[in-house]
Amino acid sequence: QVQLVESGGGLVQPGGSLRLSCAVSGFRLDAYDIGWFRQAPGKGREGVSYIDINDGSTSYADSVKGRFTISRDSTTNTVYLQMNSLKPEDTAVYSCAAGPYGSTWNEPYYDYWGRGTQVTVSS
Repeated sequence: QVQLVESGGGLVQPGGSLRLSCAVSGFRLDAYDIGWFRQAPGKGREGVSYIDINDGSTSYADSVKGRFTISRDSTTNTVYLQMNSLKPEDTAVYSCAAGPYGSTWNEPYYDYWGRGTQVTVSS
């Protein structure tokens, strides 16, 4: 059974950092593209970052480039999202998802989703 479970969210002050984790079970990390998405209150879901299974390359939304880093640990089957220099506009529910090669930013291609973890950036 495929399962993705996010953790690591919370309340942080502007300029602070958080590291989100996405624990994956039921498949190998190197068999799927893994993406992080977020949804802020009253807004649609947007892609934040993803790892390409083909070559392990990473991509970031312009709004988080230079501040967020996605990585994976195949030994623990976990994907991380390190978030630095957080801003109030980063406040959202963050979800990880798994999809076949080529899913990239295309939400409909992602087959499996976690329930999400809340990130709130506020002073």
